[in-house]
This record gives sequence, C-alpha cells and structure tokens, in this order.
Amino acid sequence: MFVLTVDQRSSRRDIDRVADLLTDLQDVPLVRPFDRTAGDEVQAVADDPALVVDLVLDLLRREHWSIGVGVGPVETPLPEQTRAGRGPAFEHARIAVERAKNAPGQVAAEGDDTEATADVDAALTLLATVVLRRTEQGHEAVDLARQGLSQARIAERLGISKQAVSQRLATAGWQAELAGRELVRRLLERADR
Repeated sequence: MFVLTVDQRSSRRDIDRVADLLTDLQDVPLVRPFDRTAGDEVQAVADDPALVVDLVLDLLRREHWSIGVGVGPVETPLPEQTRAGRGPAFEHARIAVERAKNAPGQVAAEGDDTEATADVDAALTLLATVVLRRTEQGHEAVDLARQGLSQARIAERLGISKQAVSQRLATAGWQAELAGRELVRRLLERADR
C-alpha cells in the first residue's frame, strides 16, 4: 500500500492552499481520498503505483508541496477518514515528508524494504528534476502529448510548427519523463511486495 503525506511549503508566508488542493483531487480514484491531517498537510492512501507517480508529478508541478511517499502495510480495515489510518506505510510517509522538505526534488520515499525504497527515492528525485526544470510551454506540449495527441495535432492546437513541437518536447524531457514514470512505477511495485 502507498500513503502520500503532502505538506504545504512556506505555509506561514503563503495562503492556505489545502482547500483548493482537496477540491482539485477529490475525484482521484484512491483507496482513501486526500484528507487534511493537520494545518497545511494532507494525506491519502493508494494501491496503484502508476497513480502514485501521476499524483507526485501533479503535486510537484503545483510548486507548493513537499511530498512523502510511504510504502508498506496499513492496518485494516482502513477507517473512513484517511487521517485516522495507522500502520507502517503511514509512519514511513511521515518520515518521507520530513525528508522531502530538504530534498532536491521536494519528494522522498520510505518503506520497510530500505534498499527498494532508496531506489524509488532516487528515481523520484531524477524524475522531479526533469519536471521542475520544464518551462510552461514545455508543460503545455507534454500535457497534450500525455493525452495521446500526435505532434501534428499538438502543433495545430498550439499554433506552432511540428518541428517546434518536437523541439519543445525534447527540451521538456518528455521521453525522459516517460521512461522515468515507468521506472518509478516498477520500483514502487517492487518496494510494496
């Protein structure tokens, strides 16, 4: 199981972004939805490693969050409210979010299998580096590519040449993101065995 503990960065000097985040993520198919745990922190439970990768990258792109991914068992049955959950995955997520606050990519992973989660942690940091360095134009092109649009359709949508789309995707690290997403998904799967 995977627990995401997500803490708003610089919350004392910023507006409270939790309510908007909870609204934005309310329809995500999680085992337990994001729930405010304390102050400027939210937590959710997932069982799909690909969804965890999607959420981490979405949160990174929002640029206001430190993200901890805890891997391991949870006590079942899970309570209705996420914040009432217990078990090693919750404890690992707490440790991970504290580490994420000082991590280069603002994301960290912890779990029972320390070697496997160290691999997840490293791969997430690399993937975060790709996403965090992307320009808004790069994000725009990647978003359309993720929807399955061809480069010709992306060019048409953005009003630029196909060559410009190709260049934007290359500069944005689109192929590296695809490979990184799959790598992190497999590593999360392995860490959760």
